[in-house]
Order: sequence, then C-alpha cells, then structure tokens
Amino acid sequence: MTHTISAFLYLIASLCFIMSLRGLSSPETARGGNWYGITGMAIAIVTTLFNDAVLNFETIFSGILIGGGIGTIIARKIKMTALPQLVAAFHSLVGLAAVFVAASALYSPDVFNIGGMQGIKLSALVEMGLGTAIGAITFTGSVVAFGKLQGFFPSKPLTFKGQHFLNLLILLAIIGCIVLLATEGTFRAFWILTFLAFLLGFTLILPIGGADMPVIVSMLNSYSGWAACGIGFTLQNHLLIITGALVGSSGAILSYIMCKGMNRSIISVVLGGFGAEAAGGPAGQ
Repeated sequence: MTHTISAFLYLIASLCFIMSLRGLSSPETARGGNWYGITGMAIAIVTTLFNDAVLNFETIFSGILIGGGIGTIIARKIKMTALPQLVAAFHSLVGLAAVFVAASALYSPDVFNIGGMQGIKLSALVEMGLGTAIGAITFTGSVVAFGKLQGFFPSKPLTFKGQHFLNLLILLAIIGCIVLLATEGTFRAFWILTFLAFLLGFTLILPIGGADMPVIVSMLNSYSGWAACGIGFTLQNHLLIITGALVGSSGAILSYIMCKGMNRSIISVVLGGFGAEAAGGPAGQ
C-alpha cells in the first residue's frame, strides 16, 4: 500500500473518530457515535496491517486474538457500575504501550526511521522522552485509580507531609532526564526517566480520595491521549497524532467541566492535591 493511500485512509479514520466524539455528546446519537468509532478503528487497523513495514503477520494476529479475546470476556462480564475502574485499567495499558513503543524506538531507531548509526534525531528524542514520561505517569496513576475504585487500595486520601515538594522534585528530575536523553540519547537516562515517571504516577494519585476518582479517570484519559500523540510524532504516524490529540483535548475539557460542576480546581487535579483539598473544604476557583 502506497504512502498516499495510507495517509488518505488514516484521514478517513480520523474523521470517523471526530464524528464518534460528536455522536457521544448526546444520548440520542450515542449509538451512531459508537459505530463511527468502530468503523474508524477498523479502517485504522486494516490500513496498518497492509503497511509495507509490516513483516510478521503471525505475531500481530496472535496479539489481536489474545487481546480481543480478553477484551470480549471482560466486556461480557463487566457490570455497568464497574465501568469507571474498567476505563482506568484500559488507560493504564495505553500508557504502558507508549513506554514500550518508545523503548523499541530507542533500541532500534533504524526500524522506526528516526536515525541510524549516527544517532537518533533530536526531535525524536524529545518526543520520545515526553511520550514516555506521560505514558508512565498514566500507567501507574491509572493502576492506583483502578485500585481505589475496586477497593484494593483505601479510598481515603493518603496524604503525607511534603508530598507536593516531593512531586516537584520528581518532576524536575524527569525534566532533567528528558534534557539528558535529548542531548546524549543514553539508555540510562531513558530508564531513569521511566522509573521516575512511574513513581510520580503513584505519588500524584495516592493522595486523592476515592470519591473524586471519576475526575481523575477523565484526566488520566487525557494523559493517555497526549502520550499516544507524543509517540505518534516519534513514529511519524498522522493518525496516532490526530487521535491522541482528540483524546487528550476531549479528556481535559471533560475534566474541567466536571471540576467546575463539583466546585473543584483543575490545577489541584493536575498537581495531585485534589483529595487533600476536598477533605479540608472546597478548592478555590
């Protein structure tokens, strides 16, 4: 399949995703929105399978069968009241996938057409670092959100003295690792960055109470979209960029609307102080 045909089909899939979001904005059109989303994803998968870079169909179809089988079993057994934690669990997989793709690109840059023996492109390293950081935070944050909603972790805010200062130190260390990764492209910088981002996901979400998890799930949805968008730039995949931006922006807007409706501050959600503020009183506007 030529690059022009792939780009055109990816554009059609992107339009389907946009129509899906529009349809899901109303109960009357939600069913049609779901079908638009299904159609767009089917076009995206088929187009990717016929890409000239795909060499091993056996591995891909094995993954589709395993993942599809697990998804079908979960979808048939899950109760409607358990959908929030199911969504959180799915977000964690998106974030982890972004980390895996970034690691693959770092170790095999020639396969992803982002560099070779002379080193990886600077822009690709920056995109890789950002995608990895957001994806790792999304993964562990979503795991904590799932655990709180499912009752595996205490639903009350787990706060401790100096938590915001600790989060700031971890964030600054992550930024430093991204700079180091972009300038030197070392494996050590990448894995330290990944570890710190995993840790930040825990320390951001643990202080938030279970009652506020719906907003957090929506915010993590936004994070997963931006992680996919960042990796899309690394892979030079326009569909992944567009879809990630759609998920990221829509999730952020929904989180803001939910925060306004609950008299919460969107900033406190991002900084992980939502639960602590809620325990002491309404957050500032």
